[in-house]
Amino acid sequence: MIEVENLTKFYGPVPALRHVSFTVEQGETVGFLGPNGAGKTTTLRILTCFMPPTSGIARVAGLDCQLNSLEVRAKIGYLPENVPLYSEMTTRRFLEFAATAKGVTRSRTKQEIERVMQICAITPVASRTIGHLSKGYRQRIGIAQALLNDPPILILDEPTIGLDPTQIVEIRALIKDLGAERTIILSSHILPEVSQICQRILIINNGQIIATDTPANLITQLQDNLQVHLEVEGPRSEIIEKLGGVPGVLTVQPTKGESTYVIECERGQDVRSEVARTVVEHGWQLRELKLQDLSLEEIFMQLVTDEEPEEK
Repeated sequence: MIEVENLTKFYGPVPALRHVSFTVEQGETVGFLGPNGAGKTTTLRILTCFMPPTSGIARVAGLDCQLNSLEVRAKIGYLPENVPLYSEMTTRRFLEFAATAKGVTRSRTKQEIERVMQICAITPVASRTIGHLSKGYRQRIGIAQALLNDPPILILDEPTIGLDPTQIVEIRALIKDLGAERTIILSSHILPEVSQICQRILIINNGQIIATDTPANLITQLQDNLQVHLEVEGPRSEIIEKLGGVPGVLTVQPTKGESTYVIECERGQDVRSEVARTVVEHGWQLRELKLQDLSLEEIFMQLVTDEEPEEK
């Protein structure tokens, strides 16, 4: 659905993108991650035909973003980081304006507006002035305008920025529902949000794609050793000694909690059964035993930190 090949973009002498290539399949929801200045917004602007690349090709549904700009825009619903709403308009009037700009015919406009308002749960504020609405409602209006004309692709740039926790949960649920029928690229600084919504992630740093895979696969690739979280009541020194002798266990480290430990074991060695058996044999009280994977934040930091600095 989306193909990017050797995309390069210079701002004067400064490279913002350097030979970026990736694909997004039809019906896939992909998270687009990177630190500030990494090239995320530049990539999204090229895909939405806001600016041309210096070199390389970006295609949407087989259409070149430079040669077929109008056709590409008709297939994309775009929510920028700062939603460009007219605060003096009512919700309905703004959506009428957006529908006209997107080429929705007059005969379909009313029906189309009712459809997107229902999807985004903004029908109750249809007649209210946008400037008087909460940030959550304004964000929903931004998503509603992106859905006008039923585009098969959504590009969402920081869709939950500035929202309170309740609004964030609501917008995440909405995006999940939209992803059932559409291809979505989601750019966000909130990494747990990406792991909850997206099937695959792209990580960009210094204008280059440094990783692309599912969160689970990245964890498998980057986690040198498995870690097991253990909570057990018993004599600390004896627990460390006995569990340290279990085959496959590398280290047993006590944590700040009085009865909690982190057991590091060899990759491919699931020592939980043997650890549990050892605990029971010694009459200790087992409270919790679980694998402890890297988080998406740890993956992100490890990849970005491991990137070698650019030579001057």
